[in-house]
Amino acid sequence: MTSSIPPRFVIPAAAIGLAWNLFGATRFVATELATEAALVAGGMTPAQAALYAGLPGWMALAFALGVFGGVAGCVLMLLRRRAAVPVLAASLAGYLVLFAGDVTQGVFAAFGLGQVAILLLVLAVAAGLLALAWRGLGMPGKAVLSARLSAAPARS
Repeated sequence: MTSSIPPRFVIPAAAIGLAWNLFGATRFVATELATEAALVAGGMTPAQAALYAGLPGWMALAFALGVFGGVAGCVLMLLRRRAAVPVLAASLAGYLVLFAGDVTQGVFAAFGLGQVAILLLVLAVAAGLLALAWRGLGMPGKAVLSARLSAAPARS
């Protein structure tokens, strides 16, 4: 059974995670609002900018779910809410979909190993935040499930 007071690492991890995800949110907004010309001016080749500008909308939704789910999950961790666990799980799912999109849409091929490394780091941070929330705050419904199992009638 989990304590009502989370371990000491939850708050600092949530604060760092919030800063990380807020940075990601700024990157999301900047890239979603950028034109192809702005992407080229920012350092992409014209081919990379065209690819990026032509990505399907579901990839933007996956990126948004990852980033804004991460922001919300970290805020919930700071508030010591167990709801952080499913929110951070949704964030991780968004990043996994984004990773699959980067593979299938040719983003990794166009941008190289640097893009792979960045997204692997993002996945690792998202998974780490989820694990910290799970361990530090407890999985929502865990106590309810335990109570239901212990209250079930014994079979003879």
